[in-house]
Amino acid sequence: MSLLVVGLSHRSAPVSVLERASLTAEAQAKLLQDTLASEPAVEAAVLATCNRIELYADVDKFHAGVAELSTLLAQHSGVGLEELTPYLYVHYEDRAVHHLLSVACGLDSMVVGEGQILGQIKDALALGQELHTAGRLLNDLFQQALRVGKRAHSETGIDRAGQSLVTFGLEQLALGSGMSVGEWAAGKRALVIGAGSMSSLAAATLVRTGVAEVVVANRTQARAERLAEILGETGGVARAVPMADVARELTRVDVVVSCTGATGLVLTAENVARALGVTADHATAAASAVSRGADGAGTDAAAGCPVIADPAGAGEAGAGAGAGAGAGAGAGAGAGAGAGGAVVPAARQGADAGSMEQHGAWADNGTAVAQPRTRERAGVPNGAPVRLALLDLAMPRDIDAGVHRLDGVRLVDIESLAEASADAPMAADVDQVRTIVSDEVAAFGAAQRAAQITPTVVALRSMAADVVTNEVARLEGRLPGLDDKQRAEITQTVRRVVDKLLHAPTVRVKQLASEPGGAGYADALRELFDLDPQTVAAVSRADLNDTPDGGNRGRA
Repeated sequence: MSLLVVGLSHRSAPVSVLERASLTAEAQAKLLQDTLASEPAVEAAVLATCNRIELYADVDKFHAGVAELSTLLAQHSGVGLEELTPYLYVHYEDRAVHHLLSVACGLDSMVVGEGQILGQIKDALALGQELHTAGRLLNDLFQQALRVGKRAHSETGIDRAGQSLVTFGLEQLALGSGMSVGEWAAGKRALVIGAGSMSSLAAATLVRTGVAEVVVANRTQARAERLAEILGETGGVARAVPMADVARELTRVDVVVSCTGATGLVLTAENVARALGVTADHATAAASAVSRGADGAGTDAAAGCPVIADPAGAGEAGAGAGAGAGAGAGAGAGAGAGAGGAVVPAARQGADAGSMEQHGAWADNGTAVAQPRTRERAGVPNGAPVRLALLDLAMPRDIDAGVHRLDGVRLVDIESLAEASADAPMAADVDQVRTIVSDEVAAFGAAQRAAQITPTVVALRSMAADVVTNEVARLEGRLPGLDDKQRAEITQTVRRVVDKLLHAPTVRVKQLASEPGGAGYADALRELFDLDPQTVAAVSRADLNDTPDGGNRGRA
């Protein structure tokens, strides 16, 4: 096993970089295909959410793999390698397994313990299977991650820490009002822009908190109407409007939640200022430097706001882990590494990890590389009463960052949620989940090491069976008078002898091979019994063709 992951997340990179590096579905597919076509990689999978881009690969050369995967991420994200490198982290072999299992359990999410990441991991695996880039290693790894994530949620109370990102966002909007979210939301009118998974979760959450009305706006009118219908069936008051009516609805609502797949800003500072009847000059000057155009406004499902099966479940809008356990190496210029640790940019080597830790979701032996944020926290200027509360859960952002400078406007976005989550207390169940992760990492490593020796054992038994067959045939030539009963008894006896001789050593060698450093036992077995390497390879290929996903085997 030579598992390698190179990635960046909201812990290792500022939102401005993540916005530019976000990958469309088409870009993800092309990234996987190009990764498999590269020399070091034989399998590949990409986990891309609103706030996380991670490229997993089975590589035969570590340093070449890091360099190639880093270059591919830069090429497909559109962010130059020199600029991207300081924000990349690297995990290798068991450390990479530990990282993904921690992510699956929600330990590295913006809101600790949230569950939507499991759906995102499932989608990543499905894409790799569809494109035939995920082979046995990545299939096993991602399936294991899904099982471990479900186990963590069923056996611990991590869900108590894993509130929905939407709920967390609403709490931040209500902060300072002196009221609970329910009290704050009661009687308010809300506009939800988008009808994809995260927007649907937001709408359902708003209904549960007691808003008077939810208005759904979406580019695809039918989807907006369907969501409004579902909300109505659950007891809420909801209606659908076309995207063209958003400006009018802004003048009527108190709360706006937006999460679309738009490539441009859905709400500019001018839009909001016009709706409130205030000047937008100072807000425009403070607007985000990210130029996104307005062409894609209103797309109903963002690549970074992936589908979730349970609208009542928690949601990671791409919350990620920018640091964790991992064998590291420089991912390009300006990056340094230490043995057994994640990549740490040269500018930040030697920094106190504790001072940079953002909240208690860090993996046990992780190395923090997150940069302190300096952006002004979202709020209402001069203590003015809040006339319009905006929650932007999209990546890239839907709402102009400059709106938070408008009088009477409060904006909470992914970046401010990341800042707020840094102060969140660690749940007592996190330690229990970490123990589960550590145990499962050990079990996965043992299973993978044992699986590597299986073709050799099968080839040995096949060779023994051939010896039995040949010797029985030779015996028949020398003793032609044997009847069928005698011949069968002799054959069975010889087979029993061979099986008994092979049983103990083959069982023992599997046990030894499953332990750390046990890879050499397969080589020893091949040498001792003079097994044909081609025969062993043929067994491996046959075993690989029997994978339950129907032949998603990575590069041959």
